[in-house]
Amino acid sequence: MTGLTFPDIDPVAIAIGPIAIRWYALAYIAGLLIGWRYVVGLTRRHALGLDERSIDDLLVWVAFGVILGGRFGYVLFYRPDYYAQHLLEIPMVWKGGMSFHGGLLGVAVSLALFARTKGVNPLTVGDLVAAAAPIGLFFGRIANFINGELWGRPTDVPWGMIFPMAGPEPRHPSQIYEALLEGLLLFVVLWFIARRRETWARPGLLAGYFLMGYAITRSIAELFRMPDAFLGFLAAGLTMGQLLSLPMFLIGVYLVLRARGRTDAATGPGRE
Repeated sequence: MTGLTFPDIDPVAIAIGPIAIRWYALAYIAGLLIGWRYVVGLTRRHALGLDERSIDDLLVWVAFGVILGGRFGYVLFYRPDYYAQHLLEIPMVWKGGMSFHGGLLGVAVSLALFARTKGVNPLTVGDLVAAAAPIGLFFGRIANFINGELWGRPTDVPWGMIFPMAGPEPRHPSQIYEALLEGLLLFVVLWFIARRRETWARPGLLAGYFLMGYAITRSIAELFRMPDAFLGFLAAGLTMGQLLSLPMFLIGVYLVLRARGRTDAATGPGRE
């Protein structure tokens, strides 16, 4: 059985002496910065009650939420037994191990705190971040591909790829699937929804659609992605990613129904 050869891309993008900057770090930076500029554009276009300086502050809050939540989510959701015995490795994020679902929880907490300090509706802030989130997801999955990690299940499709650390079998390049589904496709869908003025009069609507969309696209991608070796398949043959996506989908449905049942045109989209 033959497959495409995995491109030999050095995970280190820039090395200056002992200092090494990895593609994974650049992916986080690109996602945050491009997402930040996109959010600035949305706030200008729809008059959401936040100035550019507030959006600058929001970027910092989101960055901390993503990093802290993503790391602790991975520790708690995926490898609690291991890290219970290796506590000093918990902050070693450069060794790998970040969870999107944990990052989502971290961002949710940071957004709630940010909204409270600024006196704005947390659901509106959540809508802004949700609109930009697929940008970061896209770059993150591309970085996963460059690192040759989170590969897919064995396959005989013509584009099956042999990953150096996954054995001789061709596998689905599931990282690319996720970049296209969770990143590009989800961004386009949310972009069309975000263009409508009435969307911003219903706080929580965009965030709800994001949660639903991510849960669906992640669950589809998991059908092609190899589960982590230390977890394998769980209840009913589902993966951890699919199980964690279920409550996301339900929360998204709740937010959409809640938003569609009310319109804050009288109070304005930015405050409550």
